[in-house]
This record gives sequence, structure tokens and C-alpha cells, in this order.
Amino acid sequence: MSEVLQDIGWAIVFAFVGGLVGLVLVMLAAALLPRLIGRFTPQLDEEKEIARGNVAVGQYFGRVVGASILGVSLIIAAAVLGGILAALH
Repeated sequence: MSEVLQDIGWAIVFAFVGGLVGLVLVMLAAALLPRLIGRFTPQLDEEKEIARGNVAVGQYFGRVVGASILGVSLIIAAAVLGGILAALH
């Protein structure tokens, strides 16, 4: 019984630490991705175009950044789940 409780405790620790690391990585991705897109399109000022009402630029920019953040989130979720499964074995 003690080994089961220890495994559950480790699973909780892995989930908590993985969640914190994941949160930091997602926030970092959300901060860096707009700058990265800005470097890929140096001739286009996305902020200025969005302020002027260019809906196409806003939708493209939002979809690319959103999809990238979702991708990072999925990778982090898989890593956290792997840690929890490793702790429970």
C-alpha cells in the first residue's frame, strides 16, 4: 500500500511541476511568436495593418500564433502525461 501511495504522490508532483513548466513555455511561446512572425515578414508591419483595419492580416496573424501556441501546448501535455504514467508504473 505504501508503494502505491508513493507512486500517486510522484504522479502528483510530476503533474504539478510539468504544469508549471508548461505554463512558462506557453507564455514564452506567446511572447516570442509574434516577434518571430515579424522577422519572417519584414516588409509588413502587422500591428500597423491591424490598426488600419486590415482584417486579413489580423486573421492570418491570429491563426498562425494561435495554432503555434496550441502545438506547443499539445507537446507539453504529452510530456506531462508521460511523466505521470512513468510515475505510476
